[in-house]
Order: sequence, then C-alpha cells, then structure tokens
Amino acid sequence: MTVIAVLAEPPRPGLVLPDLAETSPLTEREAADLYAAMLKDICIAVERSGGDLLVNYRSDDDLPDEFVGDVSAEAEVRSIVTDALGGTDDVRFEPQVGSTFSARAGNTVTHLLEEEAVHSVAVVRPNVPQLGRTHIDSAAMKLRSTPVVLGPSTEGRVYFSGFREPFDFTDAYADPEVETLAEHADDAELGLDYIQMLSVVETGADLATLVPILRSRVEAERVVPEHTTTLVFEAGLRVESDDGVLGLVRD
Repeated sequence: MTVIAVLAEPPRPGLVLPDLAETSPLTEREAADLYAAMLKDICIAVERSGGDLLVNYRSDDDLPDEFVGDVSAEAEVRSIVTDALGGTDDVRFEPQVGSTFSARAGNTVTHLLEEEAVHSVAVVRPNVPQLGRTHIDSAAMKLRSTPVVLGPSTEGRVYFSGFREPFDFTDAYADPEVETLAEHADDAELGLDYIQMLSVVETGADLATLVPILRSRVEAERVVPEHTTTLVFEAGLRVESDDGVLGLVRD
C-alpha cells in the first residue's frame, strides 16, 4: 500500500498560488478558492485509489505572521477535506516539518519509510486537478519494482514523486524538479520510472492550459475533477484567441 502525502497549506489569499493571482483574471481570494477546490479533488482521487491518504498541513507556527488567522491552519484544512469526503475517519493528518519544501517532503518520506516501515510513499501538492485514481494506482504498481517514480509536468516541474527508499532530500525539489530528483535518485543508485505527464496550476499560463481541457471533457461528457471544474465554470473562465494569441478571459 502506498501512502499518498498531500502537502497542503490553508487556502488563504496571498499565501497559496500568489503567481496565479498576478498572472490571471483571478483575484487572490479566487485563487485561494481554486486551491481549496483542487485540494478537494485530489483527496477524492486518493480516497478512490488503492492508496492511503495522509494530509500534511503547514501549521500556524510555520506560516508567515500575516497569514495566521483566527481559525487554525489544521482546522481549516480539516474542514476542506471533510467537505470533500464527507468525513475524515480514514484520513491521517500530520503537521509538516521543515523550513523548505524539499525538507518537508523529505522528512515525511523518510519518517514513513524508516520509522513506520510503509512500503512506499508519494508526495503530491494540491495543484494538479487532473490527477485521478488511475494515475495513482499506476504509480503504485510501478513502485512495486522501481524505487523512485515521478509524474512530470510542464517547465520541469513534477506533480507526483513516489519513493520506496529514502535518499538525501537536501534541495531535491530545486528547479527543474524532475531533473533534480532524477539526479538525486541516480546519486543514490536508485532506479527511476515515470507516469503520464499532467499539468499543474501555479500561473495564469498553467490555468490557460487546463481550462480548455476541462471544458472539452465536459462537452464530451467525460470524467472531470468536480470541484475544480465547477469553479472554472462559475468564474466564467475560458481561453480565447486575440489576433492569434490565446489568452485566459472571463465571460
């Protein structure tokens, strides 16, 4: 069984997806709402897969002072997951530990593999709404025979990183993530495999890639990430051509 660690932050304006608010028609509040929607969809995908869901949240002690609210970060993240799944009895929640994403991911993976003796651990962030049950289960199958499995995305990023053995995670997620992680795996003499490429959402350009895919799948009556797709349609987001240049617009 693979533990899927979703490294999540409380969806507070300006804290999550700051580049998206600066490069798209969405406000900081709407970008935070999109983050929450994607977090819900990822938790649903993990629940439907053969993996075990671990929500690794950033605690208030780890947040910049301006993003500490009246409601605790844990309570806010728990509320979102509860809304998505209808309950959290089968969900494990743990605070993140570490000063950087590489450190937080590495601490989670190393602890689970070495201290709890789980078979494999995967790290995902709530910014890949197309991640589905089949992707997670495909990666878990590969992890049975390969120590490291990566899900590549555009611009050298990764949306999924799975491990059967720990290694030195110092700066392991430095850009370009997919190349840096491969180098660390090679340094540790660990075999590496990949699953299907999917888009992540961090910028307006990323969202412009995702929106037509979601609208196309709705037209074709295919499966879509429910919460993310609903937000896209309610916000009136679409991609249009202006003198041959494609751009994200609102109705």
